[in-house]
Amino acid sequence: MDSSPGPKARRARMLLAGGAVAVAALLVAGGFTAATLMNGNDAKGQLRASASTVAPAAPTPGSTGMPTGPMTPEKAQKITLRKPTDHKNGVAVGFPGSPSGGISAVVYFWEEYAWLDDEKASQQLNAVVSKDAPGYADKKISEIRKWREAIGLAPSGGIPADITFTTSVHAARGKTLKAPGLPVGDVMQVWLSYDRFATGPKGGRDENPLRGETVAFVVKWEDGAWNFTDKYDFMGDFPVAYEPTSPYAWNDGWVQVRHAG
Repeated sequence: MDSSPGPKARRARMLLAGGAVAVAALLVAGGFTAATLMNGNDAKGQLRASASTVAPAAPTPGSTGMPTGPMTPEKAQKITLRKPTDHKNGVAVGFPGSPSGGISAVVYFWEEYAWLDDEKASQQLNAVVSKDAPGYADKKISEIRKWREAIGLAPSGGIPADITFTTSVHAARGKTLKAPGLPVGDVMQVWLSYDRFATGPKGGRDENPLRGETVAFVVKWEDGAWNFTDKYDFMGDFPVAYEPTSPYAWNDGWVQVRHAG
């Protein structure tokens, strides 16, 4: 699902000097502000009765250390992500055709996605985009180029040398979408709550990382793999805000994720 309204949703916070990106100087000086771009929560969908939440697992009643009070994502059992069986064009693939497999595919994709490098992102997208979404990859690449221009970079290319961005997903909300003509479970909407920060040489630290951002995708089980599509975006919905201690977030289907060891 396209939940990114573009750079106008949030101005990049990369310091510019003399019309050029002064990233290298900032890193050497010690401490810098990463180029952070908001992926807005404007999923273009509406609530539909056909969408069912993938229920997270609650602790077993009577178990040792059973939490008291309202259940929350923090108290509940985390979902352990399924391991990919392979990587293709820089993106993890080979997840099972189950709800946990669909969530895992989206989490791995977003954590590995070259969101500021249009060339690498194009390779990744071409490996995991559904056949029913021919314009999906081009739309995402166009977004990246707009973001790059917004922070003073050339429209196409990689990120500045010695900067590494890390995306860390800590919670997900998966819902099955009953797409016409497809078996139930073959299409899912997955919302993610994530942090993003940057690191640089000489211990440079991101002083203004993204915290608790959200993004949504729709994936379809196709030819034995989870592929990204925008064909069923209209079937998706908006979640309540994710908070680890919120019973409302738990009731809405948010669950914390645990990466497989």
